[in-house]
Amino acid sequence: MIQRFNLSENDFRGNRFLDTKIDLKGNNDLLCLTRADVIQNIHEQYLEAGADLVETNTFSGTGIAQTDYALETIVYELNYEAARIAKLACDKYSKLNPQKPRFVAGAMGPTNKTASLSPDVGRPEYRAITFDQLAAAYKEQARGLIDGGSDVLLIETIFDTLNAKAAIFGILELYEEIGKELPIMISGTITDASGRTLSGQTVDAFLISLSHAPIISIGLNCALGASQLKPYLKSLAQSAGYYISAYPNAGLPNEFGEYDQGPEAMGAEVKTYLEEGLVNILGGCCGTTPDHIKVMADLAAQFKPRTAKEGALVG
Repeated sequence: MIQRFNLSENDFRGNRFLDTKIDLKGNNDLLCLTRADVIQNIHEQYLEAGADLVETNTFSGTGIAQTDYALETIVYELNYEAARIAKLACDKYSKLNPQKPRFVAGAMGPTNKTASLSPDVGRPEYRAITFDQLAAAYKEQARGLIDGGSDVLLIETIFDTLNAKAAIFGILELYEEIGKELPIMISGTITDASGRTLSGQTVDAFLISLSHAPIISIGLNCALGASQLKPYLKSLAQSAGYYISAYPNAGLPNEFGEYDQGPEAMGAEVKTYLEEGLVNILGGCCGTTPDHIKVMADLAAQFKPRTAKEGALVG
């Protein structure tokens, strides 16, 4: 959606970051500070389409990820503003239709480092990041997201469960400090047809590894289209006593990395999720536009959400 605005390097820099030596174009999180109008417009397009829950524009909003742009010092402000902008959009639509309240999910992406795997094949014992560093970075991000007005925290696109554990640790430590708790949502990523995360876990192992945490939902997003994601989602839905979320990509990317699956085609695939009672929370990841979300919202209105299975795993 950001790409549709054809923004330039100057848009990303604004007046504040004119003297920065590193190119900033592509640091989409930064637009919360330099082009807040664009981000709010995007949120409102999805809300207009029928979304109940929108994510903040903070997928790379940790100090770890922002180090690539030498902007780790603005992380709190970036997350605060991202949540504030999303909250403005949600409040606007909640007031327009009080029967359909809208909510902000503070998005916490996986970072660009992994705690479980070595980036150096010659040194399998080496790690580019520690658990404590990850926990501290996530804690800082969560503080900004909460202060800015998020209703829930979403640890998403998890490719390494140890990273997610660090995020949970940092969040819970923050909750103790501030005396306030928000619900926590979890969403992992199955990286390919092996049915495993990048760090090697199956869906069931992923669920068990995170079931100790006080989460309200667990699910899957990204990497796969709706049809490819379905068997793994089904496995999760059969085992988990939490709400189940799914927001797949609009099919698989073409040779240019673009997503060609249209709203109706994607809708036909996710409809089977609804028919089989697999999900409580439905949405879209890469390639999904407001048109995709409108189709999903219209479909979801025709079905009852999933009910928890007896004997399912609950933390």
